[in-house]
Amino acid sequence: MSSDTTTLRPIAERAQAPAEVRVPSTATGLTWRPLTPSDTPALTRLVNDIEVADAEPFRTSDEEIAERFDGSGKDIARDTLAGVDEAGELRAWAFVVQPPGDVSVVRTFLEGGVHPRWRGRGVGREVLAWEVDRARQLLAATGKDVPARIGAFASEQAAATVGLLRSAGLTPVRVYFEMRRPLDVALPDAPLPPGLRVEAWSDARDEDARLAHNDAFASHWGSEPRTPESWQEGRAQFAPGWSLLAVDDATDEIAGYLVAGRYEQDWEVAGYSSGYVELLGVRPAWRGRGIAPALLTAFMARLREEGIQVAELGVDTENRSGALGLYTRLGFEAFHSSTLYSIEL
Repeated sequence: MSSDTTTLRPIAERAQAPAEVRVPSTATGLTWRPLTPSDTPALTRLVNDIEVADAEPFRTSDEEIAERFDGSGKDIARDTLAGVDEAGELRAWAFVVQPPGDVSVVRTFLEGGVHPRWRGRGVGREVLAWEVDRARQLLAATGKDVPARIGAFASEQAAATVGLLRSAGLTPVRVYFEMRRPLDVALPDAPLPPGLRVEAWSDARDEDARLAHNDAFASHWGSEPRTPESWQEGRAQFAPGWSLLAVDDATDEIAGYLVAGRYEQDWEVAGYSSGYVELLGVRPAWRGRGIAPALLTAFMARLREEGIQVAELGVDTENRSGALGLYTRLGFEAFHSSTLYSIEL
């Protein structure tokens, strides 16, 4: 979509938000209500059952589910949906998220699923219709007259989900790889250039790191500024001991950063222990000096020192910074693929 907003109609017109969302019918065999934080254990079980059925190489933890309810800007009563069977078991779920810091493209993300034994009954179709309706309402409510997107991710092997998204008018716009590298082979020689040093992550530098991230990702497709609150969200598996900063000796500014995660619940499924690169960025003024490979190598060295077997990360395959090529040269190989499907408004 063009970033030229002069030809765009107001977001309220483009969103075509309904006055009321289409709540799924009880004819599905389920009753419907909002999710609540008390649903966390049941929702974790449901999400894990769906991940098993879809052959996902990961498992979502209870802590990750619990933190989905955090955030002052979320309206849990209106942005979530739970489908419950006669026995009181959670069988379907949905969550629509609108990041508050969006500036150049205002986005909504659709998350949800249906228990494998309840598929093929039209439940997923009705849940997705509810999500799209709510997404349109959230976009209209932002009042931001910029390009807009309703997006949902689906793994390549989740054929039922892919078919459902396509049937609802969401089309593929971006492909993402999960990549991994074993740590029992030699690490590359990639030191930081003179004038820079590696620092361990610290709370004192956290806000500086947020600002560095917003600078580093300002021109990246699909990225929008992180607010102080959104920067703190999604940290249930944050591994500060593996996270690193590249700091300029002359100015004491953060030139680059690596945010790491520790997803121990995935290790049994994968068959190995791993550390994950959540975010890796280099600010424009410091690019072209080998900072990204230096941070990655230092990260892998820390993992290996702790006996971790594999380093993992995710990448946008069309990232113009050349990230995919960099990771490949450092020995990472793709093992999983997902696609962002969207409605562009």
